Amino acid sequence: MNAEFRRIVPDGVRVERLGTGFQFTEGPAWNVKGGYLLFSDIPASRIRKWTPKDGISDFRVPSGKSNGLTLDKRGRLIACEHENRRVSRMEADGTIVTIASHYQGKRLNSPNDVVVKSDGSVYFTDPPYGLNPVFGTLEAPELPFNGVYRLSPEGDKLSLLVDDSVPNGLAFSPDESFLYIADTEMNHIRVFDLNDDGTTRNGRIFSEIPGEPLAPDGIKVDSEGNVYVNGNGGIWVLNPEGKRLGIIKIPELPANLCWGDSDWKTLYITARTSLYRIRLNVTGIPVP
Repeated sequence: MNAEFRRIVPDGVRVERLGTGFQFTEGPAWNVKGGYLLFSDIPASRIRKWTPKDGISDFRVPSGKSNGLTLDKRGRLIACEHENRRVSRMEADGTIVTIASHYQGKRLNSPNDVVVKSDGSVYFTDPPYGLNPVFGTLEAPELPFNGVYRLSPEGDKLSLLVDDSVPNGLAFSPDESFLYIADTEMNHIRVFDLNDDGTTRNGRIFSEIPGEPLAPDGIKVDSEGNVYVNGNGGIWVLNPEGKRLGIIKIPELPANLCWGDSDWKTLYITARTSLYRIRLNVTGIPVP
């Protein structure tokens, strides 16, 4: 816990629990226009909503046992649905549409985490973690690999970027020149260079993240390029070179996290049965 970590995580700051009693929390996403947080309760097949005034309520039921959530450039909710084996989008009128469900005629495994690039393209991971009755549906995979995909801004082309791992969380660097991908099975994060057309190249190990039992999972990056990822003991804070600066201790094993509040300095954390937050000194990367 060096001086750089203390600059990011102020002395005396406390992790605050905002709600508990859930089955398995995942995929937090902050809606800055509405001033509220959305997150998934996967086995309950619910997307929950938290506001500072009203606390926890239901936002979408059923959710298709959604996992990762984010917002696109028009503020529409993008969800990775384990049970329906698809990536969906919620339109302004509440209608749910499928934006990705098959690759080369075969069903996706169980889309897990998702990010949207500034050009509107959607990147998501597709491990097999939802192919069971608790977190998704008990069905066999149709694809012989676990991919990382890019959906074009127009939504008409789904491209396979990575197929040699079991990918989980993912995030862009602040300038979108790098894509970070967590591999829970291998206990490491890889980083890829992004080409002008959105494809990846030059994948290499960014950091080893030991897990007891499951890490790394969700990833987020702040405006300075520091990487935040769940690992053994809590949220690991890594500098842009992959060096661990320190660990934010969480009462439960965290699964995912996101930046929020009007200044993007609050880190919201989903951890098993609960939702937490902590105020930091750095600014996260805003999501529309």
